[in-house]
Amino acid sequence: MTERTRGRPRAFDRDRAVLEAARLFWRRGYSGTSTRALTEALGLSTSSLYSAFDSKAGLFEEAVRTYAERYREIYQQAVAEKDIRTVIDRVLTDSVHEFTRPSDTHPGCLISSAVMADSTSTLDTSAHIADLHFSNEQALLARIERAIRDGELAAGTDAAALTGLIQSVWHGLSVRSNVDTAREGLLATAHLAKQLICQQLASPTSYAGERHSERVPALAPQGQARAVASKRASR
Repeated sequence: MTERTRGRPRAFDRDRAVLEAARLFWRRGYSGTSTRALTEALGLSTSSLYSAFDSKAGLFEEAVRTYAERYREIYQQAVAEKDIRTVIDRVLTDSVHEFTRPSDTHPGCLISSAVMADSTSTLDTSAHIADLHFSNEQALLARIERAIRDGELAAGTDAAALTGLIQSVWHGLSVRSNVDTAREGLLATAHLAKQLICQQLASPTSYAGERHSERVPALAPQGQARAVASKRASR
């Protein structure tokens, strides 16, 4: 009888395990990912998985927190820019680059999977994602309000509505990245959104020689929009 040769057990690579788990959660969602599928993908026994991460929910939480926190960094870096156009551009394009990083180092955007998790075991993770979105939105709102005060954006611009618009574009890009839209297509959408927003909300002093007195900012108060529309109709 041939004696089995003992080899060194494979070292546990926590970062790699979290990445592999994140890929499964991204493709199947939390409920659709079984403990058995996780142990097979990670090359761990059930007892080892629970020893390392406490539970399936614990592994899910670590995966989401690991990859979602990158978006907080993106927003913090973007709002530190001096020009509001660069702020908007970086929020959108830097996020697209993060959404579409190579699969060997990134699982895809887990935000949707975290929000859609339907287990009471993942409530803490869902709350974390909600807090992350709120924090990012508030940072962007404060930067837009400053841009209005400084004259970078037209007076009367609705800062909250503009923030909501940018966040809506961001979430749309996130969703499209999850259905395998190519990076080039997402970047084209991000650049166009930034261009249209900045053109419509530019301060009259930003573009000398243009007839900004008749331009209605896309997010200006409704009364101002109706006044300009009435003026045009009377011509």
